Amino acid sequence: MKNSKFKLDKSNWALVEGWLSIIGNILLFGLKYWAGIVTGSIAIMADAWHTLSDSLSSVIVIVGAKISKKPADDDHPFGHGRADLISAFIIGILLLLVAFDFVIESYHTLRDHEASQFGTIAVVVMIASVVIKELLAQFAYYGARKTNSKVLRADGWHHRSDAISSLVILIGIFLGPYYWWIDGVLGLIVAILIGHAAYEIISDSIHSLLGESPSDGIIDSLKSTIGEVHPYKLEPHHFHLHVYGDHTELTFHIRLPHNMPIKQAHDIATKLEEAILDKYGYSSTIHIEPKLKS
Repeated sequence: MKNSKFKLDKSNWALVEGWLSIIGNILLFGLKYWAGIVTGSIAIMADAWHTLSDSLSSVIVIVGAKISKKPADDDHPFGHGRADLISAFIIGILLLLVAFDFVIESYHTLRDHEASQFGTIAVVVMIASVVIKELLAQFAYYGARKTNSKVLRADGWHHRSDAISSLVILIGIFLGPYYWWIDGVLGLIVAILIGHAAYEIISDSIHSLLGESPSDGIIDSLKSTIGEVHPYKLEPHHFHLHVYGDHTELTFHIRLPHNMPIKQAHDIATKLEEAILDKYGYSSTIHIEPKLKS
C-alpha cells in the first residue's frame, strides 16, 4: 500500500515525467534538427529547438520536484510546495522566449523569400514527433490529474504545443510546393500557439502564487459544511485559498454574537477547522467578527 501512495505522490510523478521527457525530447531534437538541415526548413529547425527547450523545462520540473519535497522549516513554515508553481512560471517564460524566436526566424524567412524543399524524411520525422509528443503530453496530463500539479500541467502544455507545431508543419509540407511562403507563415502560426500556451501557464501560476478566491462551487460546499457543523447562522464570507503544493491554507470570516464568551467562540472555530480539514484537507484560519444587535 505504501508503494502505491509513493507512485502517486506529486513529486515522484514529476521526477518520472521529467526524466522521461528529457530522454524523449533529446532524441526528437536530433531527428528534427537533422531533418531541418537536410530540407533547409526554418520551421522544422525552429521546431527542433522548441523540442530541446522542452528538455530544459523538464529539468526545471525535476529540480522543482526535489525542492517541493523539502519539509517545512523556520524560513518556510508552510513547506516548499510552491516550488511547483515557480517551476511552472519559469516554463511559461521559456515558452514565451521560444515563441519570440519563432517570430524572428519566420520574419527573416518571409523577408528573404526563402523556400524549403520538403521530402520523405521531413514527413516521417514530423509524424513521429506528433505521436511521441502527444504521448508525452498525455502522460504529463495524467500525472497532473492524479496529483493536481500545475508544473506537470505546464509541461504537458509544452509537449502539446510541440505536437501541434509539428502537425502544422506536417500540413505545410504538403502545401510547400505550391506556396513558397508557407514555411514562414507556419512558423508564425506555431509562434502564436506557443505564445498562447505560455500566457495561460504564466497567468495561472501568478494567480496561484498571489493567493486566490475559491470557485463558487467550493464556497457553496464550504458553507454547506459549516452549516452542518453549527446550526447558528455564522454568515461565512471573505474566503481565500493559499496553495503551497500539497498543503492548502484556507482563511475566512464568520460572525458571532458580540457578547459570546471567548471560550465558546473558540470552540466553534475549532470544530469548523476540524471538519474542513477532515473533508477538504485544508488547514483553516478563521477570523471572528462580532454580530451587532439589529
